[in-house]
Amino acid sequence: MKTTRIVTMGALLIAAGFAHPQQQPAAGGIGRTEAMRHDYDDKHDFIQVRVDFGPGAAFPKHTHPGVEVAYVLSGTVEYQLGDQPPVVLKTGDALYIPAGTPHSAKSVGNAAAAELATYIVEKGKPVLVLSK
Repeated sequence: MKTTRIVTMGALLIAAGFAHPQQQPAAGGIGRTEAMRHDYDDKHDFIQVRVDFGPGAAFPKHTHPGVEVAYVLSGTVEYQLGDQPPVVLKTGDALYIPAGTPHSAKSVGNAAAAELATYIVEKGKPVLVLSK
């Protein structure tokens, strides 16, 4: 059962990443487009969001009430998880972010970047909470 869920999530991740054309980043250099929202089980939702970063754009430190898998669709994105050293991912790289881990992301280099963020989060809670 667990293997089936992992394979299904991987297929959905790839399909959603290629099914949506690149979105133009909104003011501030960040654009978010929800690709899918579905019941995962009685207590969790499965959500996928395409995040588009303008060149040099950064998304501030935040948390999620569940896990996130960030898959870089294009460009280069630097992630800062808690107090760990920054992690730089390029097109095709993915990163697992544990539930409740404060993190931020920014496009590095001179080009725009995009990621597919996949969440399994607690029902009834906001998907994203900005850190203070």
